[in-house]
Amino acid sequence: MTTTSLKQRASAFLDLCKPRVVALIVFTAMVGMALSTPGLLPLWQFVWGSVGIALAAASAAALNHVIDRRVDARMTRTRHRPLPTGVLNERQAVGFALVLAIVSMLVLTLLVNPLTAVLTFFSLIGYAVVYTVWLKRATSQNIVIGGAAGAAPPVLGWAAITGEVHAFALILFLIIFAWTPPHFWALAIYRREEYAGVGLPMLPVTHGVKFTRWQILFYTIVLILITLLPYLTGMSGLIYLAGTCVLNAGFLGYAIALLNNRNERLAMDMFNYSVLYLMALFAILLVDHYLKI
Repeated sequence: MTTTSLKQRASAFLDLCKPRVVALIVFTAMVGMALSTPGLLPLWQFVWGSVGIALAAASAAALNHVIDRRVDARMTRTRHRPLPTGVLNERQAVGFALVLAIVSMLVLTLLVNPLTAVLTFFSLIGYAVVYTVWLKRATSQNIVIGGAAGAAPPVLGWAAITGEVHAFALILFLIIFAWTPPHFWALAIYRREEYAGVGLPMLPVTHGVKFTRWQILFYTIVLILITLLPYLTGMSGLIYLAGTCVLNAGFLGYAIALLNNRNERLAMDMFNYSVLYLMALFAILLVDHYLKI
């Protein structure tokens, strides 16, 4: 095997992990870790908890590639992924995913704590099996119900440090849970013809774009209300409140504009903003935790 093909193969395995998605997952888990304790984080749990959660997320992503390989081959956005292009085959991808999952469970069970391992395992199954295999193809509410798996990382991070699931961790869960529908439906509006072409019942396909726009606005309002909980419960302070109000103004502005603007690009702009929104909100949570006023 040539050096070029080795690099291609290594790059393909990395692509299976969806590194940008995994990076966001691990970041929100790390914030959950930080918020779980007032002082310095225990280095051992922080490092191995982050590694274990990252490996599990990468495993779920790889399994998603395998399960969606035929759909991916028919969509412009995904046809260049490793399986549709033939750079990797199904057996290689499945084997890679299983190795990641096993190592993840061993790391979390032996080096962190069993609770984190169990919660991470159910999150992996929830995304890779329940959502990807069933919900994604069964109902237009797939992203709402399946969003629970994607909202778990802060809870996993909290559990990695404390060995328990705290009410504050569940607030972080709710933030991501409420963020997921408007985030994904904005993309679904932009890509609705592709989803329709492969038979996936995304909300804009089954209920139309107008209905989806109203749902985005509704969930955006729910999200805004939920993001006030960290301040109202004393979990976070004024830095967080100020920052999240600015971020929420932008999110709500996009949701309202989407109701009246027929420019399809606006939906993609909202999708991109929503990614930055979540990263910034959790970054502000982190800053507020250590500089609370």
